[in-house]
Amino acid sequence: MNTQKVYRAIGLMSGTSLDGEVDVALIETDGRDLVRPLGFYAHLYDPSVQDQVRACFGAREPSAQTREAEALITQVHVDAVRESGFTGDVIGFHGQTITHDPGAGFTWQLGDGAALSRETGMEVINDFRSADMRAGGQGAPLAPLYHRARVRMHELGRPVAFLNIGGVANVTFINSPDGELRSKVPASAGTANSFGILAFDTGPGNALMDDYVRMKTGQAYDADGAMAAGGQARKELVEAWLGHEYFQKAPPKSLDRNEWSVLSDGVIAQDLENLGAEDALASLMEFTVRSIEKADALIGGGADWYACGGGRHNTALMRRLGEVLSSGIQPVEALGWNGDAVEAECFAYLAVRSLLGLPISLPEVTGVSAPQTGGVLHKKLRQAG
Repeated sequence: MNTQKVYRAIGLMSGTSLDGEVDVALIETDGRDLVRPLGFYAHLYDPSVQDQVRACFGAREPSAQTREAEALITQVHVDAVRESGFTGDVIGFHGQTITHDPGAGFTWQLGDGAALSRETGMEVINDFRSADMRAGGQGAPLAPLYHRARVRMHELGRPVAFLNIGGVANVTFINSPDGELRSKVPASAGTANSFGILAFDTGPGNALMDDYVRMKTGQAYDADGAMAAGGQARKELVEAWLGHEYFQKAPPKSLDRNEWSVLSDGVIAQDLENLGAEDALASLMEFTVRSIEKADALIGGGADWYACGGGRHNTALMRRLGEVLSSGIQPVEALGWNGDAVEAECFAYLAVRSLLGLPISLPEVTGVSAPQTGGVLHKKLRQAG
């Protein structure tokens, strides 16, 4: 019988894809094995805010520009909570990542937790990644413990892989109760651990494709992957891109959204200069697919794959992933989950773990020196009188 206190927690997520949406999730959880999703709301915000946040990508020092963007993105989250109508014991506020450089031990998520607490009248926890990085970790990914809690509420007989396709794609592999991951990764990379978890960023997700479409057409993304499906991937380019040093590293490892770019003078931008838009997008999509295929090969195949995040709505991308992954892939809706809500639910769950002083990151996932709690608590102001 579970005698732990159960909290109502709100999670807020604005991902690296910067798609103009804040996801708001409400769950009940004890911060351990009990998770009960209660509601989800998607708040759309003005494209002008996206532009101002995008202009801050790569920033490392506060400026008038970053301060203005932070005020705007914080207000967007205040509006999202109010419009959702959700109330809870705590809000997990991820904020908007503008820079993530694990090699330098630096990460920056825009978002004023104190202002969000003041405006909503609820306690807020933000800055989930910094403590992990101070202790030698990559600061990402942070979703695996939530994935594990959800999996334990299902009777799944095989290892599972949860693929989140946002701006960057990341995967969580979880052992089944009666099986082991047949990983080709050295044990020192964290495949055998008491939590049964291996997780890392696989490579690019939607970011390169979205940026290219925006640059060429002014549209936010390639709907259903239609343009990419109409082109031919240049395999020699994809193979060259897969030669990047990131793909030679063993987990734990994580990426910045802007590790590769189609908007600057980087290698990929130069490689695409003489391609038509459809062939360029087909090549970028294949880069995402092949980097995910490498992750599958890393564990020797055999896991059941489930996709969440915006990328699972890309029909062409999902079809191609189904062709290359050893066990195919399904959206997490096949498990009865809401694939749009998973990341926001995760930060609601992590907020409760933070309140309880429980770990939110693990050595085997982020490379941190020891299981690490994290987050900064902003207590709600008590009413006078």
